[in-house]
This record gives sequence, structure tokens and C-alpha cells, in this order.
Amino acid sequence: MPKIDVYDMTGKKVNTIELNEEVFGIKPNEAVVHSVLTNYLANQRQGTQSTKTRAEVSGGGRKPWRQKGTGRARQGSIRAPHWFKGGIALGPKPRSYKYKVNKKEKQLAIKSILSSKVLDNQLLVVDKMDLKEIKTKPMANALKNLKVEGKALILLPEANQNVMLSARNIEGVKALAVNTINVFDLLKYTKLIITVDTAKKLEEVYA
Repeated sequence: MPKIDVYDMTGKKVNTIELNEEVFGIKPNEAVVHSVLTNYLANQRQGTQSTKTRAEVSGGGRKPWRQKGTGRARQGSIRAPHWFKGGIALGPKPRSYKYKVNKKEKQLAIKSILSSKVLDNQLLVVDKMDLKEIKTKPMANALKNLKVEGKALILLPEANQNVMLSARNIEGVKALAVNTINVFDLLKYTKLIITVDTAKKLEEVYA
């Protein structure tokens, strides 16, 4: 089982814990991670783009000129796709891009990313993450004490408005409750910060 140090918000080492190997110590499956990420991004698409066909654009109710004798190519409507301001042929219409992936695939993708964070030394465990009020400075100081640089994702055992709103104003930092975890955020943020309680909840769900 992977062992990892536990720190407090002042950056002091306070303990060492063993993480469940089934969640934090598997061989990452990049193919499944890619599949689940593609699914997540597809499900975020609104699918509201729309174009007008020749039946929907205005005009073109009559033949622009007679069929023969003008020397010009025969035309049936000025709203055919090849005409200026004509309809669009085979253009996009509102639709849903959503599709489902297997639940076990999603779980494997999450475990693969968590395990890769451990392998890359990008997982940081703190004893707890709590603030008395919504204020950016204490959160920024805590991250500085923990020597966190660049993009960081904080996973909380449950929604905590003080922490989530305090982290929101710090560039490249995001705080989420563990029940809203997704592959996109796990991959987007380099550093992953979890509490001891968060680790226990992840092990309960994914082990």
C-alpha cells in the first residue's frame, strides 16, 4: 500500500497514512481515461447550433427565369444552397451529444488518475481543510505553507462554502466536494490536495 505524509495547513508534517492500493496504487489505464474524458466533454456540449435549410430561408418562391432560351443555367429557386443567401445543405441542427459509458469504466478512470497522481508525487494529503470565514488570504497562505504552486484541485469530504469560495479567487485553484469529482478537473489541475476524510470517502466508493 502506498504510504504518504499528512500535513496541516501550516505546512507541518503531522502523520503518515497508508492509502488503499485498489484506489491509489493501480496501473493507470490511459485508454479508459481518454474514453471517459471524451464522454465528459461530449456531455458538456449544448448542441444548440443551428442553420437554415432552403425550406427555411426567405424568398425563392418562384423560378428566377424560364427554363430555356436565356443562355443561363437552369435554376429552380434563388434559395438553393449554391446561391448567395441560400439555404445550407446538411448543416448542423440542435441535437444532444450525450451518450453513456459504463459505470465501471468511470470508476477505473478515476482510480487511474488518482494512482498517477501518487506516482507523479502530485498528491498532497492534509489532516483537514477548514476556514473560519470566507477570505482569500488565509487560503492563499495555507497553499503557500504547503508549497503548492501552479494549478491545484482541492477535494473536500463534503461541500464547505468557506473553503470553496475562498479558493475561487485564487488563479489556478479550485475546491470541490468529493461527490462531484470528475475526470476533467482531475486532469486539468496538476496538484491534487485531499484531506484524510476525503481519502477515506474515496476508498469507500472506489475500493
